[in-house]
Amino acid sequence: MKAIQSSTDKPDVLVTHFALYAFPLLRMLDLPIVVHFHGPWAAESQREGAGRLSTWAKQLIERSVYRRADRFIVLSGAFRDVLCNNYGVDPAKVRVIPGGVDLPRFRTAAQVTRQEARLRLGWPTDRPIVLSVRRLVARMGLERLIDSMTHVKNQIPDALCIIAGRGRLEKALAARIAAAGLKQHVQLAGFIPDDLLPFAYRAANISIVPSESLEGFGLSAAESLAAGTPPLVSPVGGLPELVAGLNPSLVLGNESGCLPERISTALMNPASIPNNGACLSHASTTFNWSTNVRRIADVYREHRL
Repeated sequence: MKAIQSSTDKPDVLVTHFALYAFPLLRMLDLPIVVHFHGPWAAESQREGAGRLSTWAKQLIERSVYRRADRFIVLSGAFRDVLCNNYGVDPAKVRVIPGGVDLPRFRTAAQVTRQEARLRLGWPTDRPIVLSVRRLVARMGLERLIDSMTHVKNQIPDALCIIAGRGRLEKALAARIAAAGLKQHVQLAGFIPDDLLPFAYRAANISIVPSESLEGFGLSAAESLAAGTPPLVSPVGGLPELVAGLNPSLVLGNESGCLPERISTALMNPASIPNNGACLSHASTTFNWSTNVRRIADVYREHRL
């Protein structure tokens, strides 16, 4: 949370990225408020097992802040709809501005070959690789991804799925992999440092974002595109918007069996998905921080109009 001010001593606008931090200031400051809405806090907590009282308190805080806010910035049309439908926010107050990616950092990785990226990471150079960069928590769809690899390995015996990230489901996911006999086909890579993450995307043939709910943007899909690797995304929240201008076939269907079939098809027929250049071009025009930051600054100035 921050206060934006001009040449005078008094701030012009209060900007917050989290309702909890703005809540104590609602009665203390008489300023326009701009909220960066990153997701329904209470609903996400409930999905991950929070109790009824905790969820109720978070909803109360959210609604109090959103009633007071003058403008909202969201990462997708999907989260605009969540704000308006679930919290009663006036659509006229909402501005949709996609997130950005550090394009030069990812472009460096995109300029090396897939084999070179794999050698840097110590990954196999002779296997088709599927990458999913996710927190290991509920709603990320990782169980479904693991289960899908049983079908994929039957069609592509040397296929490898690497899941990068940490979270409270790590032991449960490891057990699921072992129970399915997939230890040679699914690996939990843990946390990948920021300096290596672009090369991890570049090393993969495709990336996967299999989220099941509450996905307002999908940063890992944007990062994958910035590294030149096409992502397959579930039809959830703002994920379809990330690839709509590139190739709508990257959006998975809801039907049972779609995920393993689409993974197999993408690995066996690379021509069916966008190539490196198309991914880079889409990322450069859609997730450019220079452009998107100017749009955000314009929203901060709207209170003067």
